[in-house]
Amino acid sequence: MPRASAAAARQTAESVCEAGEELFSKEGYSAISLDDVAQAAGVTRGAVYHHFRSKSGLFAAVTARVQSRVADAVVAAAAAAGGDPHERLRAGSHAFLDVITSSSAARILLIDAPAVVGWDEWRRLDAEHSAAHLREALADVGVRDELLDATTALLSGAMNEAALWVMNAENAEASRAHAHRVLDRILASVGP
Repeated sequence: MPRASAAAARQTAESVCEAGEELFSKEGYSAISLDDVAQAAGVTRGAVYHHFRSKSGLFAAVTARVQSRVADAVVAAAAAAGGDPHERLRAGSHAFLDVITSSSAARILLIDAPAVVGWDEWRRLDAEHSAAHLREALADVGVRDELLDATTALLSGAMNEAALWVMNAENAEASRAHAHRVLDRILASVGP
């Protein structure tokens, strides 16, 4: 019986995270209450508190989950690009821009997370996920060690700003296409 209870608890936590992600991405952190999340997940408010302790605890879990999903998409795209390091960097960078602007990720990761989970935690999560992969890809294309951190920070910041720009554009598809063209130009200049 404990196994069924543990499995049920995991499923409840997963349902709450899914509902939280959907609501936070559509309405933003400040507009959503734990009652909203509980109702959307089909659980009690007590169940949400049991698993996440607070609204900020739930948001932190959602942030980590979204950050991991974005990083997984980047890694998959880079791996599918083959053996050329420049093509892997390009594919991963373009995948980042696509996944973050075509899903719930931008609002959660780029707008609310720095304020809700705190800048230090946001930076830690980014460093463990997307930025770590970007740094590795930049090293693989030959960016010198003394320039690696600066190049990672600048390229990451540029892609984050591009994602926010696309997210707020009247025509997201056209803006995303323009961002991809500019990203190619930037990436063409990266290397030794």
